[in-house]
Formats: sequence, C-alpha cells, structure tokens
Amino acid sequence: MHLALNLIQAGFPSPADDYADTNFDISRFLIKKPAATFFVKAQGESMQDAGIFSGDLLVVDKSKNPQNGDVVIAFFDGEFTVKRFFQKAGKIILKPENKKFADIHVDKYEDFQIWGVVKYVIHNPNG
Repeated sequence: MHLALNLIQAGFPSPADDYADTNFDISRFLIKKPAATFFVKAQGESMQDAGIFSGDLLVVDKSKNPQNGDVVIAFFDGEFTVKRFFQKAGKIILKPENKKFADIHVDKYEDFQIWGVVKYVIHNPNG
C-alpha cells in the first residue's frame, strides 16, 4: 500500500506544507525485517502510561534481543503479556506501565520466553 507522507505540525500549521507530497510505503517504514516481524493487538490497561491502550496494534521484531527498558512481548506462565523488560544481576523483571499492576519477577524455573521487542504502536486516537 502506498500513501502520501506529509509532515504535519503539532503546533501551528505552516502554509508551506500544504503542497508537500511524497510517496510512502508504510510497510517499508514499519517493517525492517519482514521475516522477523509480527503484529499483535494489545488488550488491557497494564501499559497505558506507556501510551499502549487496549486495541492498539503492536509491531514486534522477534529478531531483536531485549535491552533494559524495551517494551517486549513475553510468554510467562502460560500467557502472553506486553511489559517493559529489565534484567539486573541475572534476574528478569517485567514492569507494567500502570501503578494498579504489580511487577512480574521471573524465576528461572518458570515457563518464560521473550517473543519479541515492540518497535511501533499503532493507536486509533478516536478510540
């Protein structure tokens, strides 16, 4: 799919931008490694303070190793979850971005796997 990419001011509009028009392939912008990319739909409120809301589409790169602070898709205790990843002294913590939810401390004996790092969030601003 090819779309026009125009730069839009979030402040006051610029009359010079009225005629900007560049062909833009959104998949080339969002997907750097097609074979390693998948999409998931977010559900729930645990990441709302990170700007991830229920119904948002997440673009995930399964080839990237998570770094501290990355938002990841993890499989933990039989369920998938989206959380912020932290590792210190060999211990993994999955942190929600909502104070109503508790951190997940991953024990090495638990069923746990990182499925990918979230690269983009596609959010419908109208709900």
